[in-house]
Amino acid sequence: MAYDTLAAMVTASRLVIKIGSALLVEDGEPALTRLHSLADEIAGLRANGTEVIVVSSGAIALGAARLGLPRGGRVSLADAQAAASVGQVSLAQLWGTALAQHDLISAQMLVTLDDLEERKRYLNAAATLERLLETGVVPVVNENDSVATEEIRFGDNDRLAARVAQAANADAVMLLSDVDGLFDRDPASPDATLIDRVEGVTPEVIAMAGEGSSSGMGSGGMLAKLQAARIAERAGITLAIINGTHDRPITKAVADNCGTVFVPVRSDNARKAWLGGRLAPEGVLSVDAGCVDALSDGASLLAAGLTEVEGEFARGALVSLHGPKGERLGQGLVEYSAEECRAIAGLKQAEQEARLGYAPRAAVVHRDHMVRG
Repeated sequence: MAYDTLAAMVTASRLVIKIGSALLVEDGEPALTRLHSLADEIAGLRANGTEVIVVSSGAIALGAARLGLPRGGRVSLADAQAAASVGQVSLAQLWGTALAQHDLISAQMLVTLDDLEERKRYLNAAATLERLLETGVVPVVNENDSVATEEIRFGDNDRLAARVAQAANADAVMLLSDVDGLFDRDPASPDATLIDRVEGVTPEVIAMAGEGSSSGMGSGGMLAKLQAARIAERAGITLAIINGTHDRPITKAVADNCGTVFVPVRSDNARKAWLGGRLAPEGVLSVDAGCVDALSDGASLLAAGLTEVEGEFARGALVSLHGPKGERLGQGLVEYSAEECRAIAGLKQAEQEARLGYAPRAAVVHRDHMVRG
């Protein structure tokens, strides 16, 4: 079934709902009325046969208020980690209490970027989610900000929600925001128009995103939501942005048909969807125009087309692929270290053995370990 409308999405077999900090925390205190309204909607979805995974922000905001930390706990990484450690306890209790009123059991699941970037850990997280859902539990997922670093973290729960949806083999994702959806320009502009349907997240669509979070409390913004839509799309998962500030926001969005639905126009296999959704490349490989054409036709990246290597990485690392103008082409798992890539850049296969001292591999990045876009 194609879940290509808001009405269809709430009939999905498995739905991920992401809720931002600004919706759950007001002036450092839990927004209990909204939280319980959401719990009521989750119970309704469950009663109608939809399994629900919640991706919930709010731990840092809650913890910062309890600790009296300035700027919502975001002055420094240490403040954010401390605030998350305190706030996560409160957040788990809030969800547990709200869902228990509907005889639903919640489970806390904290993940780091590495848990979903490294393949074995990703599969382990997927297995945990599957088992929780099989037992009727509502998993409540958040990034483990108490140990995440500035360099190794999702940084926003929009992209985390899309990755969780991939891991859980979900049908759809709903991102609850403080705006109605994606507008063609700044929503504050009187000429702004809500875009109700997007088929494929193109560079033109990305260009519509403003910078930052309008609430000033969370870490996401429209750009992060579009990146999440692109991650979901790779796995054939529909994603929607709706306004979460209303009472029973999901019900209202469906009734009013108000939001932006991102309909996937592709569906990679499970491994390539995971690979395309990874967020932390260790280097950049730039290629010439001829190589761009070859990659567009589904070829592997060969050393002859390689023009520049950025970063330091080992064989098997994730690298971004860029064209001659710096445009992003995709990403993949590299067959050589950075040092070896630099040594053979621009060389034909017959020339590579003399430079390397051993027989070269078939490709720098094989097409089976590469995703475009």
